[in-house]
Order: sequence, then C-alpha cells, then structure tokens
Amino acid sequence: PPAVPPPPGPPARGSLGLHRAYLRSPLGLLRLGQLALGAAFWVTVAANKYEGAAHFALFAAVLVWLLTLALFGLSLLGRWALVPWLGTRWLLTNLVHDLALGVGLYAAATGIMGHKAGRRSYCNLPGYSQQCLYGAYLSASICGGIATCLYLFSGLYCLSRRCRDQRDII
Repeated sequence: PPAVPPPPGPPARGSLGLHRAYLRSPLGLLRLGQLALGAAFWVTVAANKYEGAAHFALFAAVLVWLLTLALFGLSLLGRWALVPWLGTRWLLTNLVHDLALGVGLYAAATGIMGHKAGRRSYCNLPGYSQQCLYGAYLSASICGGIATCLYLFSGLYCLSRRCRDQRDII
C-alpha cells in the first residue's frame, strides 16, 4: 500500500513569553496600580461588615478588578489576538474598559463608600464601644478615588494613542 503522509498538525504558536515593552509602558504601569488599589478596595470592604449599597460597591470593584486582570494578563503575554472580535480592536477595548467601566463603576463605588464613611463618622469618637466601620469605609473610599484617577489616566492615554491613529497599546 502507498504511504499516506500524516495529516498536518495544528499551526505552531509562538512561545509564551512576557511582553516586557508593555510592562514598562505607561499603560502597563497604570494597570499594575489599578490592580493593587482595586484589590485594596474590595479586600477592605469584604473584610468588614457591610450592608446595603456596599454590596453594589463590592460587586463593581470585583467586576472591574477581574476584567482589568484579564486585560493585563492578555496584554502582558501578548495574546490579545486570541480574543474574538475584541483582539483586533485591543486599543479601543482598553479605552472603553477604562473610561466606561473603570471610571464609571469605581466613581460610583467610591461615592457609595464615601457616603457610608460620612454616615459613620460619629463612631471614631473616644468612648464609643461598638465596632467602628468608619476607618474601613474611608480607606475603601480613598483607594477607590485613586483607582478612579488611574483609570481616567489610562483611558486618556488610550484615547490619545487612538487620536494619533496608533492601533497598538504601546
């Protein structure tokens, strides 16, 4: 019988490595700050007793943090082309994520936690015997406010690259 060649295998992908230029870029550094402050926000809220609108603040912070982690991971590995439809529009995807989700949801979460801190400001008085959540809510509000600014900066960075007709994130 004639020898039949084996079927071709899947196309070989490049080796998996870190995209070091992204890590040193302004967007990469901003993403690291967003991840650190976002984790500080939601860990601070989740580690303390919370109720009411703080549930939304925690949901918003965790959602944006997870999406930021996914964007950071795909960008760091240089694998955004693997994401259907969004991979070809990676700069626009980052821009929408930062301005719509990052700024919008973190600003709302920061406002909620700031309002809750203001309502609990009486409990930091000497002699108050109940558990005081003022410090936790204030800390979360500060982390959220700084994270909102970082998302605004990264969104403006992506917008400036887009306005200059650049298609890549670095």
